[in-house]
Amino acid sequence: MNDERIEWSGHPSQWQNFGWFLSCLLLLPIPWALWRWLDTRSHVYTLTDQRLKHSHGIFTKVTGDLELYRVRDTRMRQGVWQRMLGRGDVILDTTDTSTPQFSLRWLPDAETLREKIRELVEARREAKHVRTLETGDDGIG
Repeated sequence: MNDERIEWSGHPSQWQNFGWFLSCLLLLPIPWALWRWLDTRSHVYTLTDQRLKHSHGIFTKVTGDLELYRVRDTRMRQGVWQRMLGRGDVILDTTDTSTPQFSLRWLPDAETLREKIRELVEARREAKHVRTLETGDDGIG
């Protein structure tokens, strides 16, 4: 059996719903705020030494995996509000046909997580002996 080690697990921050929560106090009914809270809370990211698992759903749970050796590039994006709140998005570009780009949204300490993912990707590629061939037009010709 393959022993996977959990390296990190987390949820998106509820700060992404601040505008919705505020509007529920002023305009929208409270059940909408509760729905937004539950929807955000239902997103669970689990990073192991082999893959990134993502599950979400309030009534119907959907779980997907992204094998780490398929990650080609990582980056972090922070909007103004995210920077003020110490949150960010980690974006993964992959070779997976069903998920060419995967975003982990509104996470605390996103840069540290991005670096952790990058290290685990390199270790996984080394373990599976995976190499990528990069081709591109260099403008010659």
